[in-house]
Order: sequence, then structure tokens, then C-alpha cells
Amino acid sequence: MTFELQAEEKQALLDATIRGELPDERGRFGPFGGRYVPETLVPAFERLEQGVREHLHEPGFQADFQRELREWVGRPTALSHAPRLSERWGTDVWLKREDLAHTGAHKINNAIGQALLAKRLGAKRVIAETGAGQHGVASAAACARVGLPCAVYMGAVDIERQAPNVDRMERLGAEVVAVETGDKTLRAAIDEALRKWVTDPAGIYYLLGSAVGAHPYPYLVRELQSVIGKEARQQMIDQAGGLPDAVFACVGGGSNAIGLFHPLLGDDVEIIGVEAGGTGSGLGQNAATLATGTPGVLQGSYTVILQDDDGQVQETHSISAGLDYSGVGPEHALLQATGRVQYVSAGDDETLEALWELCATEGILTALETAHAYAYARKWSQDNPGKRILIGNSGRGDKDMPTLTKYPARAANAA
Repeated sequence: MTFELQAEEKQALLDATIRGELPDERGRFGPFGGRYVPETLVPAFERLEQGVREHLHEPGFQADFQRELREWVGRPTALSHAPRLSERWGTDVWLKREDLAHTGAHKINNAIGQALLAKRLGAKRVIAETGAGQHGVASAAACARVGLPCAVYMGAVDIERQAPNVDRMERLGAEVVAVETGDKTLRAAIDEALRKWVTDPAGIYYLLGSAVGAHPYPYLVRELQSVIGKEARQQMIDQAGGLPDAVFACVGGGSNAIGLFHPLLGDDVEIIGVEAGGTGSGLGQNAATLATGTPGVLQGSYTVILQDDDGQVQETHSISAGLDYSGVGPEHALLQATGRVQYVSAGDDETLEALWELCATEGILTALETAHAYAYARKWSQDNPGKRILIGNSGRGDKDMPTLTKYPARAANAA
């Protein structure tokens, strides 16, 4: 899918994005974004937007946020060279290790930032949604850290395939609410969390986990997650001797990807987002939104979504719960429309192969979501020998063991 923009408009929007001028005052990333919410939630969103303007870049808030990132999250996370993978692929492979952050994924950066904001805004309790469970775990941990009760909404399908993370959330003090409606995955969990927020918009803070939804969430999450790309950029210069030729990250809603990509948009770096290709190209067989979707409104934002000819949002499929979503963040939709970022997909089978290869060659069990980025980076390397590449290793794979045990490991073949 491509959104038709004139060449001058593409460049102007890209320049504005690089300068940090988007979203605009209406919450728009060019033609995408905005705020499409029921009247009952308008005051809550306006209160949140005002709070973001007042606190997010205020020195005191940033001091608290940076201290938590440093002392509690464990930042900066490592940049790891992958020597055996480099030898196999014929490229110089580097990994940004968000799996080494507290709770095991990039989600903690956003969670602790929003938990601190919720505290400043006087919230009495926090609700969150989760697909793969990592945002739920991060939210539970962050709320425990700041002293706020937390309830996490999770689709029944995801509860079954992410059982270890459900247990972790409960042990961290959160209530896990099973969502039995809709497709019983991430989209349904977000819908249910929004319904709950309507019941008490003043007392509840909704801690959204990805760069999706109505303004100001895509902006807020990007700003909190951009620590990934800022660190990685400097680490590549210091450790690898220069910026990568190409950078790869998996894309569902797109928080880890926008966090890695945004600080590199102004550099001479090829940027590639990898979506879930699932089992095929038909509706319902994948979650490759930007590869196969069309513009529409989903959960408060005008973006690219998976919908049929009648505009009905379609169910998705991915072996990874965190990419199993019918939409994508509006800034990603803009970056595709400008041509600055290329969005591709990787299927279930090649994703599993990439995960096994990484385990066998580098001793890293990555998340199934992240393995999509490895799958495409391996194919890209075949056509670009000798290049230096950076892969966003967004999370660890412990949570995926209930799924992985259904597939015979092929580590011996990958080694």
C-alpha cells in the first residue's frame, strides 16, 4: 500500500518529522493520525495532551525519567556485535539489546515514563492492554515502582499462548482481565481497555503500549522510546566506527521500531520495518498492515489498517502475539508514504528459522516478534554482502516458550 503524496509534500513532511515538528497541533503526521474518539473520552484525551505538553520535556520530569532508566531499567542497553551471524550472512551484524532491559523488552521504557506521568496527573489507578504480554509485565512493574494499582486487559487467545507473562503480571501485583470478545487478541484488548477508561476518565490513566491510537499517544510513546535510537546511534559510532548501512526492526503497532528509527531518519541509513507475514497474503492470514492494508480509522487514529472492501476491520494472524494487530502507528504510515522507510514482511516459517539460527550462533533466544526482523535481515544480507547492519533486538523469547514447544527445534541444522 502507498498513500499518494506529491514529491515536494513528501520532502516537506519528512523534513518536519526529522526536526521533531510532527505531529502538528491537530495530532497529525501529514495525512495520518489525529483523534477520533467518543465524546465521553474527549476530556480525558485533552487532559492527557495538556499533561504531556506540561510535563514530558520539563526538566524535573526528565530528571526523574532518566534516573529511572539508568538505575531501574538498566540503560543504556548493550550494543552487541554478532560475529558468527556476521560470518554466516556476509554482513557486519550488530544488535541493539533491548532484551537486556528490566522485564526483558523495550516496553519498559514507555511504561515507566507513562507511569511517572500518571502519578503527576493525579491518577488513582492505571489500566493497560497487552498482546505478547511484555507491555503488561512492564506496566505492572512500573506501576509497582510508582505505587499505583494496575489492571491489564489481554485477549483470551494471547493469555493462552503467553502464559509465563500472565503469571509475571500477577506476581507483580497487576490484575489480568481476560478479553473474550472480538478476535480475542491485541485489538480486542485495546477496545476493552478504552471501554473501561470511559467509566472513569478522571481517575483512570490509560497506559497505552504502542505508538498507536489517538493523539497524543503516538507522539508520547515515540518520545519515550526514542532513547533506543539515540543510544544505538552513538554506540554504533563508538563501537562499530560508524553508522550502519541499514537498520531493521519488527513492526506491529510499531513502538520499538519508531524508537529505533526516528533518531536515524536524518542519516544516510536504509531503514526497514518488518511486519508479520503469517501464513499467506490473504486477509486473515497475516498482520502485514503496511504491506497489504489501506487507510482508515482504527481505535482513534487515521492510519493504515487491515480491512475488507466494506471497511470492516479484519482479524489477523501471526505466530507472534505482539505483532498480531490490524493497524499500525500513524507515523509509520507517514514514513512509508514519504518513502523514507521500507516496510516488508516475514512469514511464520522463516521467522522460526531465524530464531533457531540466532539461538545456535549467538546464544540469544529472541522474541518471536523480533525474529521477524532477523528473518528479513538475513535475506537482505544475501544481496548486500559486506554491508554493516543494525537489528533492533526488541525483546527476549522466554515468554514464547509455550508457542515454541509446539515446533521441533532445529538448532543443530542452524549451527
